[in-house]
Amino acid sequence: MSDPCIICVAITGSLPTKANNPAVPIAISEQIESTQEAFEAGASIVHAHVRNDDETPSSDPEKFARLKEGLEKHCRGMIIQFSTGGRSGAGHTRGGMLPLRPDMASLSVGSNNFPTRVYENPPDLVDWLAAEMRTYGIKPEIEAFDLSHILQAAKMHADGRIKDVPYVQFVMGVKNAMPVDREVFDFYIRTVKRLFGEGVPWCAAGIGAQQLTLNEWAVTSGGHARTGLEDNVRLDRDTLAPSNAALVRRVVEICEKNGRPVATPSEARRVLGLKEISV
Repeated sequence: MSDPCIICVAITGSLPTKANNPAVPIAISEQIESTQEAFEAGASIVHAHVRNDDETPSSDPEKFARLKEGLEKHCRGMIIQFSTGGRSGAGHTRGGMLPLRPDMASLSVGSNNFPTRVYENPPDLVDWLAAEMRTYGIKPEIEAFDLSHILQAAKMHADGRIKDVPYVQFVMGVKNAMPVDREVFDFYIRTVKRLFGEGVPWCAAGIGAQQLTLNEWAVTSGGHARTGLEDNVRLDRDTLAPSNAALVRRVVEICEKNGRPVATPSEARRVLGLKEISV
């Protein structure tokens, strides 16, 4: 298998704190430094949330602007993907950073259960977020927590609400949502290929201890892999991950073991149909 594997690093998220792992980057300066290290280790996409000083989630566009500026300076060519997830805000505040024109943004096209709440993505909000992404030339990454989300993304692509062929990420292992199940995973792959074409790129993310499992499944099945402290703060049951870069290096090792090169930022941009950035 020789197709390059795109590694996405989800650096912070909305939930992990320094009490969970001191390596979780909270301040903008910490996020830039952590991303640069992960970038140098092999990540070509950064999935970014921002936080307040007290570590609570934020959707402040000014924070996203400072983060984007720093990433563009220190991680030249890396694909910047902002989160529009619901833990960081409500309603249109979830897309308040989209006028900053990141390369990509996450888009959840349906609702589902989370560990202690319903992750609400009402149709009118989904349509507004998708419209903002079209307006600002942002490629959506569909975060599929359920099979119906893949089918909804296909419907939105067919009727023009999603402009380009969606980049679908399977999210497995969230409590009360889709568990890690190999038959379901394989069916997701078949479904994405049936709906969007045999060669369509896709990604997978596993939560907590399941991160390594999904990394291995994605790499060996021809997909792309997400890792990072947002989803998992440990290397194993007894060892905290010392950095986002350490988790990226673990995916790089899986790629090497299975004969897959790691995608450069330029290769990742070509695979995803994003504009090239001169470095």
